[in-house]
Amino acid sequence: MQVNEYQTKAMKTLNPSLDKKDVLINSVMGLCGESGEAIDIVKKWLAQGHELDREHLAKELGDIAWYLAEAATALDLSLEEILQANLDKLQKRYPQGFAAERSLSRSHGDE
Repeated sequence: MQVNEYQTKAMKTLNPSLDKKDVLINSVMGLCGESGEAIDIVKKWLAQGHELDREHLAKELGDIAWYLAEAATALDLSLEEILQANLDKLQKRYPQGFAAERSLSRSHGDE
């Protein structure tokens, strides 16, 4: 499946009663909530002696993907545009791959 195909199919489950502003608000709140659920699974593994629940974590990552697609949709962007812009930023920041020195000496505003 292509990423924009995922976005199109996933957004068929978007609440049609929400306007663009509410879709954006819902998406960023959802990203925060689902990210919290993902870190809770990892916390239980790292700090509480649980086995890593990969299946549950994968489901939470899927929920994160849905909310990312929702945010992109609210901004009238495709997931492909979002992902390509991120790759472009990373290539500019780390042209030879990650380097701790480049990470430590990033200029302000290089986000």
